[in-house]
Parts: sequence; structure tokens; C-alpha cells
Amino acid sequence: MKMKNVIKGLEVEKTYGSLEKDIKGISYDSRKVGFDYVFVAIEGFESDGHKYIDQAIKKGATALVVTKDIKINREDITVIKVKDSRDSLARISSNFYGNPSENMEIIGVTGTNGKTSITYLVKSILEKANMGTGIIGTMGSIIDQKVFNTSNTTPESLLIQEYLHNMLKEDIKACVMEVSSHSLDLKRVEYCNFDIGIFTNLSRDHLDYHNTIENYFKAKLKLFYMTNKCNIINIDDTYGKRIIEETKDLEVSTITYGIVEKAIIYATDIEYHLNGVNFKLNTPRGSVDISLNIPGEFSVYNALAAASCAYYYGIGLDTIKEGLESIKGVKGRFEIVPTNKDFSVIIDFAHTPDGLEKVLTTIRQFAEGRVVAVFGAGGNRDRTKRPIMGETVGKYADFIIVTSDNPRHEEPGRIVDDVIEGVKRVNKNYIKIVDRKEAIEYAIRNAKPKDIILLAGKGHETYTIIGDDVLPFDERRIVLDILKEMEN
Repeated sequence: MKMKNVIKGLEVEKTYGSLEKDIKGISYDSRKVGFDYVFVAIEGFESDGHKYIDQAIKKGATALVVTKDIKINREDITVIKVKDSRDSLARISSNFYGNPSENMEIIGVTGTNGKTSITYLVKSILEKANMGTGIIGTMGSIIDQKVFNTSNTTPESLLIQEYLHNMLKEDIKACVMEVSSHSLDLKRVEYCNFDIGIFTNLSRDHLDYHNTIENYFKAKLKLFYMTNKCNIINIDDTYGKRIIEETKDLEVSTITYGIVEKAIIYATDIEYHLNGVNFKLNTPRGSVDISLNIPGEFSVYNALAAASCAYYYGIGLDTIKEGLESIKGVKGRFEIVPTNKDFSVIIDFAHTPDGLEKVLTTIRQFAEGRVVAVFGAGGNRDRTKRPIMGETVGKYADFIIVTSDNPRHEEPGRIVDDVIEGVKRVNKNYIKIVDRKEAIEYAIRNAKPKDIILLAGKGHETYTIIGDDVLPFDERRIVLDILKEMEN
């Protein structure tokens, strides 16, 4: 593609060099630059891409997008100076890949909890309705049943546009995307043509980045000004009500869903049990009984969100039912590990006070024995939420094992102590085992009949982050190995 077409629509301050050259690729990482690439120099939190311009040129970059005045003594290098390199990366990435979001349905899902499950539920329903659907999200991107791992809930804009382009090549005309607050704030999803925005809920999270929950909310709110067809909002959530009020004058339609407040799509006759939940799905076009394979009130909300999306597209109730009920579970989301014992083990990604409360109150609905919680808090993240997490778990669990969870560059024992400050306010039945594998083994070997052991925080992750090292850590495998050792 010609450079002049790559930068089409870009807000350019200065240009040096030819815009007629052919561009073969784009990169914001100098290590991944190839011949005839555009290198976008981004000033990040830990590093400044402008420091790596020489390296990018040596690797083959023939064009640069920068925000600083630089001197390049080569006539064959084109330099484009812009005000905002993150916005520019999103713009030129979309251009380079043919603006794929303009030729497909893009459904964005945002909120603190439930995003991943909703994307899988939406995908299932749409595919039952013969709409080929891809996913971009926490557990990787899915294109034609192939999974591509990503390091962020929402990847960088360059990767998003590449994935959307590849979906179109596979004749996939819809994509359901988890849209994180970081991605909205850091402009990763700029120039994505969102058709539908779904809001799940909002509670305390990511304050290490956003500083206040109001900033966190405002980041989420941006998605609902980017949609062009419909916003789907959880009306039972306080922040959901705010979104409805703040976007009421937009031309896009709004579909509300809920259990408590009056909503367009709502659930009644809810029955909870260990292996799922039954309820009646009510819509203006009729009602249908649903038997979900994932337990908990949060699962009802997730199903309502997905059903609302399907309702907007005119998909019939029988197809919605088939799509919802065909999901047997989502990895790391209230995932029951088969133990063949008289106790149960559940793995869940809950890592916020609200998420922990939701999963624990769900367990309490059918728990016959003790609820044993094994959990910790991530390092280099919002330290103030740790005691809140501890207090939350202390309220709902009978016995608590506080342990490590991705300590990163912090001392694991200190993180555990921060969590315990909250636990001991409300519950004295806790122990500290910093090594997570040891904590899991202690819980299993000391389980009593009818106990339910919750391993919270890791969910789908198969690794732990210690310092700069990403080490293998698959909780399912660990649980099964411990059980096998016990049998032997």
C-alpha cells in the first residue's frame, strides 16, 4: 500500500520525504520491524519508542511516525510528525488492513465482570443463527475456531485490525470483542466501527491506572459514544443507569436488561443449583425457558446481555435458547474440576471485591458443607483493594487460605499481609500460605465431606508472573495431580 494511503485521514503536523513509497507493514516494536515498514514511535509508560528509531531503520523501516522533532540524515526515510502516536497507530492500522470493521458487525462488551463469558455466549447464539463470529478477548482471539493468544484483554490497535482483516478473509462477518477500560483510554479501539456496545457492570478495579472509580467509569462510557446501532445496558447496575441517562440523546437505540428493575429483556422464575441455573427469558417478542450450564445470578445477567444482542438482530427465541444452552462452560469461569471425591473444587477468575462476592454468594446458595476460599491479590496493581478483597472473602467463606497471585515485582508475603488485614476484620478462620501450589494442596488434603473449595483469581491463566518471569502454573493440572497423588 502506498504511504499516502496508509496515512489517509491522519492529523499530520509535518511531513518529510516521499508519500509514494510502498509500505509492507507497520510496527510499534522496533524488534518486529521488517523491510519497508512504518515504525510508529510511541511514548509508553516504561519506554519511549523514539529511542529505538535507529534500530527500526536498521531493521528495514523506511517511514517513521513520531511526536517529537527528530533529525534523520537520509532522503529515503519518510518522517510523519503527529500530535498523538497512539491515535495515529490506530488510524494507519485500520487503513493498512482496509478498514475491516466497516464491513462487519462489531459488538463491544465492557464492564468489570462478565465480559469473557458474554463474548462466548454471543458467539454461540450468532453461530446458531448462521452468523460466522470471531472473538477478541482475555482468553485470546478466535478466528475460524483457531485461537491466537494475546497479552491484553484488548490487544493493541495494530493487532485488532489485523485480526478483523483475517476474520473477513475467512468470511467471518461478525466479531464480539472485550473492550477494556485501558483499551478505551489508550485508543486501541479507535477507528473500530462498533455496531453494538454491551455494558455488564462496574465495580472497583484498575485504580492503580485510573486513580478514581469515576475516571474508570468515564473510560468505559466512551464505548457507548462509539456505537452506531444499539447500546445494551444492565439497568440493575448503578453505573448502567448513568450510562442510560448520559446517552439518552444519542441516535442509537438502547436495550435494557436486568432482573430487579423494569427492563426490556428480563429474567423471572430463577432456580439456582450447583451445575447451572434455570430461568424464564422474557422479551417483547415472547418468553422461553432457559437451562444454563453455568450457575449463579451473574450467569443469568451474562445470558440476558447475550440474548439482548441476539434480540436486536432479530434472532428467534428458539435459536437464542439453543445458543445459550449449548455452552457447557467457559474456561476459568466457575469451572468445576472433576474430583471424584466427596468435595468439590471450583476455579474462577474473580479478582475484584465485587467478583469475589458474586462467586461466593453463588456458592453459598447450594453449599452443604464448608466454603473454603484460596485466593490472593496481584502485585503492582491497586494496593488499596487488597484488604477490601480480604474482607469480602471473610464475610462469605468459612475457611480462608490467603496465598500468592501473580506477585510480579512485589514481595509476595507483603501482598498476602495486605489481604489478611481485611480478612481478619470479619473472620478468624484463615491461614497464610504464600506458595500457591502449597495452598491448593493444603485445601485439598484437608477437605471435609461436602466442602466446596474455591480457587479464585487465576481462572483461565496457565501461568504465574514473578518478577519479569512468566512461569507455568495450571491450576487444573495441579488439582488433578494432587488428587492422583492422594489416590496413590
